[in-house]
Amino acid sequence: MPSAPPLIASSPAVLVTGAGKRLGRAIALGLARAGWRVAVHYRHSAQEAQQTAHDCAALTAGASVFSADLSDEAQVRQLFATAQQHMGQLDAVVNSAALFEHDSAETFGFALMEQHWRSNTAAAIVLAQLLHTHVKQRQSQGVVVNMLDQKLWNYNPDFFSYTLSKAALQAATTMLAQALAPDLRVVGVAPGLTLTSHLLSDDKFAQLHQLSPLGRSSSVEDVVATVLFALTNASVTGTSLLVDGGQHLMKFERDFSLM
Repeated sequence: MPSAPPLIASSPAVLVTGAGKRLGRAIALGLARAGWRVAVHYRHSAQEAQQTAHDCAALTAGASVFSADLSDEAQVRQLFATAQQHMGQLDAVVNSAALFEHDSAETFGFALMEQHWRSNTAAAIVLAQLLHTHVKQRQSQGVVVNMLDQKLWNYNPDFFSYTLSKAALQAATTMLAQALAPDLRVVGVAPGLTLTSHLLSDDKFAQLHQLSPLGRSSSVEDVVATVLFALTNASVTGTSLLVDGGQHLMKFERDFSLM
């Protein structure tokens, strides 16, 4: 549910999925700093999402919080409708939320593939569909940014279902840009190793982060700046922007988290 009464549309508004923590939170804060009103989506991280919205509102008035399970189509559609009604308008969607569960070719099964497909691919497509209808009715232009992964240009077989779901999202980025123009631009942003996780020690993360032609992979600030570029450059659509220090040019046999 939204955290405040409905807002009067003024500055542009963006729905950022998975904005309670990690990269989604950083994107939300970066966009708020640039003057965007942010609809903060979360599934489980209610307290963190409230903090993100609070911090965004200190930068640009108008941030609110919305909950939805992105694997449920009805909830995805309700998320957009509720956020749009509350914010007064939506001009953009950043699909940052992602399911990232490990499997391999040996352990692959329909159930985990479907979970990744629903959360990582289908939800982003539905949100693009809904934003297109919304901006077309308003006779304006919208933009969708799909967060991808540099490993799509540097495949390894780890996290098999996750990788397939992101590969499908990359293909959808191209097809949606073709199908929904001129009312909607659709852009992919593919970071390299940007944040550490429970799977990596600080020392190991620092070591892996340096494995790139430029001697460093993407920083949070790099990724946020690229998302903002994709949102504001009216000539970019149907392509993916790799932000990884060139890591996609190097061959890695394993996923970073398992190296």
